[in-house]
Amino acid sequence: MIIGVPKEIQPDEKRVSLVPRGVEALKKMGFEILVESKAGIHADYGNPKYEEVGAEIVTDTSELWSRSDIIVKVREPLPHEADLLKSSCTMISFFWPDKNGELLEQLSAKKATVLAMDCIPRITRAQKMDALSSMANVAGYRAVVEAAHAFPHFFTGQVTAAGKIEPAKVLIIGGGVAGLAAVGAAKGLGAVVRAFDTRKAVKEQVESLGGEFLELDFPTEDGEGGGGYAKTMSDEFVKAELKLFAEQAIDVDIIITTALIPGREAPTLITSGMVESMREGSVIIDLAAERGGNCSLTEVNNKIVHHGVTIIGYTDLPSRMAALSSRLYSTAIVHLIDEMGGVENYNIDMEDDVIRGALVLNHGNITWPPPKPRNPGPAYSVDTGPRPDDEEKKAKAPEEPTTTTKPLGKTLLKSICMIIAALAIIYIGTNMPKSFLSHFTVFVLACFVGWQVIWNVKPALHTPLMSVTNAISGIIIIGGILQITQPEINATVVLGAAAVLLAAINVTGGFLVTSRMLAMFRR
Repeated sequence: MIIGVPKEIQPDEKRVSLVPRGVEALKKMGFEILVESKAGIHADYGNPKYEEVGAEIVTDTSELWSRSDIIVKVREPLPHEADLLKSSCTMISFFWPDKNGELLEQLSAKKATVLAMDCIPRITRAQKMDALSSMANVAGYRAVVEAAHAFPHFFTGQVTAAGKIEPAKVLIIGGGVAGLAAVGAAKGLGAVVRAFDTRKAVKEQVESLGGEFLELDFPTEDGEGGGGYAKTMSDEFVKAELKLFAEQAIDVDIIITTALIPGREAPTLITSGMVESMREGSVIIDLAAERGGNCSLTEVNNKIVHHGVTIIGYTDLPSRMAALSSRLYSTAIVHLIDEMGGVENYNIDMEDDVIRGALVLNHGNITWPPPKPRNPGPAYSVDTGPRPDDEEKKAKAPEEPTTTTKPLGKTLLKSICMIIAALAIIYIGTNMPKSFLSHFTVFVLACFVGWQVIWNVKPALHTPLMSVTNAISGIIIIGGILQITQPEINATVVLGAAAVLLAAINVTGGFLVTSRMLAMFRR
């Protein structure tokens, strides 16, 4: 199978879908790679780098599209690029099917198969393929760099002979991947960082990065939506957050907005009045510009100055760090193709949650949006409800012979184990010497008391691994204490005392180490 890597032709797009490292990985899977000449030149990946890893450089764009079985791109194809796609070919790229209906129909007529990188489901198993998050991470970091470039003062505070310089105050609206990346970058530059998000779970993440989380007094409302995104809040909540932003706009120097709700235009959070209330020289970076913008004055792909406030609406922030962005995107592409089986087991598996989620066209058939995943466990979610086949099983359950034999078998096994244990204790009590019984009693008491005393310590005070080692040390301490109570000093007493000392050091050290570990996550 042949994978084609065309040059991105959309304005200001400098990324490339596969870097040389990705080419190497795909060639090991058995693919042949065609790369359009100068496809990676803007990301610092020239033709020689691709040739070194075995890729074939193609100068004719039409030839590359006609020879390739799979086309991998960064941006969705333009209409004339879609015309170049050969029939029944597969395309992998950012696609945004909710706003590219005409393009979807055009590719459907060609019986094409399309996997959209922006539709990769946000589940644990798909993290290595989540290009949307990796690009948002780059965009959040780059937003702070752009803000620092436009802001006419330091980010960090200083006390010099010439006077005191206050640190910049940064407000970040939205605590997703981009927002958290911005928090970390701004804090690293020395700014005072504040962040707001409708999702309560974001608070700990913001604070762990050193930011201050702004909250509203709405304990019954949480903005957590599906797939890690935010959801629409009540009118009262929206009014309260707009009031909060108006108060913050007067005080802060930089505002970075990242608020988006999937499938909708970006909500307007910064009004013209808020902009005019900001100090001259302040900066607004609107990462939601492509979806209409969170600031009412944002101009897409443009930088404007209104009342002395610089408003930046760039939509190509990941492309401004093309080398890194391309490498991250390429890695996601490689993992996705590997998930599809490589060359030997290449397959569009409709049962695979990741593949099915990303699939928007399958041999010309529109498969977007994907169905909600069915819960495979015994408990059902509110969205999916119980499955019909499970209702039938439930009705037949009393008639199944296994439902009665399994509990009986477990009870019988438990009874046999208890009988064997009782017989073993009777045998030890009647046949073993008194000295052995004394040591055996100490061992049993140490195991029971020592384990229970340490194991029942509040879990927040020690890690799971440390709790096990401390429990074992507790056994040793109890056993040692019972040994050193003898009236005469002998080897047993000395060894018992040494055991108590060393085990106590281990327990104390375990709690101290755990305390230091937990302190790393506290403000």
